[in-house]
Amino acid sequence: MTHTQDTPVTIYVTYEGAAGARFDRAYYVGHHVPLVMHHWAQYGLVSVAAFFPAVGQAGTLAICECRFRSAASVDAAFGSAEAPFVMADVPNFTDIAPNRVRAIPL
Repeated sequence: MTHTQDTPVTIYVTYEGAAGARFDRAYYVGHHVPLVMHHWAQYGLVSVAAFFPAVGQAGTLAICECRFRSAASVDAAFGSAEAPFVMADVPNFTDIAPNRVRAIPL
């Protein structure tokens, strides 16, 4: 399959840490995820979903799936005037640095 600028793109944001690492799930789901959608929908963010492991363990503490219309949408969102505001909210729910992985359909 040939990928173009119009190919949908999914960004997975993961938070990796020890089982006792600070990660406020309630804040993340109730405030941060809606904040991301609010600010980046105008740039082509189509959906945002948060996932957590079934049991407390070291490793992946949270995964956020952000689906964008295209690669240009991703670039527009992360390069937007709102991006610093979105990133500044991260310390409100964790001290873990987010990891980002860009995925496209096969």
